[in-house]
Amino acid sequence: MTGRAAAAPTILASAGALALGAAISLGLARFSYALLLPAMRADLGWSYFTAGAMNTANAAGYLFGALLAPRWLARHDARRVLIAGGLGAVLTLAAHALFRADAALYALRAATGLASAATFVSGGVLAARLAQQASQAVPPRSAGLVLGLYYGGTGIGIVVSALVVPPLLAGAAAAAPASDAVVALTAATGGAAPLLATLTSGWPAAWCALALASLVATFAMTRGTRALAAPPAGAAGPRAAFRWTPLGYGLAGYLMFGIGYIGYMTFAVTLLREQGLAPALIVAFYGLLGVGVIASSWLWAGLLQRYRGGQPMALLNGLLALATALPVLSGHVVAVFVSGALFGAVFLSVVASTTALVRHNLPAGAWPAGIAAFTIVFAAGQIVGPSLVGWVADGSGGLARGLVLSAAALALGALLASRQRAL
Repeated sequence: MTGRAAAAPTILASAGALALGAAISLGLARFSYALLLPAMRADLGWSYFTAGAMNTANAAGYLFGALLAPRWLARHDARRVLIAGGLGAVLTLAAHALFRADAALYALRAATGLASAATFVSGGVLAARLAQQASQAVPPRSAGLVLGLYYGGTGIGIVVSALVVPPLLAGAAAAAPASDAVVALTAATGGAAPLLATLTSGWPAAWCALALASLVATFAMTRGTRALAAPPAGAAGPRAAFRWTPLGYGLAGYLMFGIGYIGYMTFAVTLLREQGLAPALIVAFYGLLGVGVIASSWLWAGLLQRYRGGQPMALLNGLLALATALPVLSGHVVAVFVSGALFGAVFLSVVASTTALVRHNLPAGAWPAGIAAFTIVFAAGQIVGPSLVGWVADGSGGLARGLVLSAAALALGALLASRQRAL
């Protein structure tokens, strides 16, 4: 028993290092876009549809990566896939600073999504393995805590984004970025000064800073997950068959989550700017959301461990619907901050609930395919969500009507998930 108890700190330390994978793939590579969107939209003349379509491209790349993930994990150590995805995110985030053309930015958002899927899916598999170890080594609640720590790592990326991006965007009005042609010519002729000026102000500088933060996180993640190296899934034994139908309600509820939550994470900051909230309060709102994500690791650990069916996903989706509706119902600073805190404290736990559902109901050999299946419907929802909300927001109702649509999708997700029974 003493040996099992002694293993607990090691398990939790490994979970903490894994959490940096979620910080990179979601916090830095995806959700930071909400902070960059107002500046990029104003500078590049985007409609709400185009702004949403950028995140749709990111989700499409993520979906492609999720489809390929089972093959990658069958042939390669999950930790190796995790690290490769982190390095890929570093490169693609840095490349965002070099282009202004929509086509190039669409391609980069898609490539970033592909890298994010590699990190997030492989990290989920490693977290599920750690949770299984935790359930054997320490009290059962710690298994849910391991999953919560991994997915809650996204909050680290959100908080870092809130601290880094706004100060860099402050200089955007004073120094507009150069065109793609100028950047290419500057690089080709060796004229470093204009290029450096382009990359050290406004939103290009913010993308460079996010790439640097991702590089540091990837390095720390690599060092902290050495104990998790293992043979590829295909070499560790036969993989169990996975069927989608028994988990159909859970998958459908998660699809609605993907459609609903991404509208909030894409456009909430823009809505608050339009409502006239002070910039400092917007940064505080986003930082509070990130802190809520980190706290969610502890808030819902018992819930994820206690229930084997769709009850956790149903409850969490319902709370998200409420959080999404709050800033639409009232622009008062109290309502805004309650919305951010509640949304942050809940939304990544919905993701954790799917891994818990897989771990509770499927044999270990089916975990990679099960996690990939939930990741696929998650990505499919995110493909639809941003463009749909952006399209609605371009109409007469504006962003408020778009977020009402997001809240309705989340409420439907809660209803569907409530029908999912333990296998």
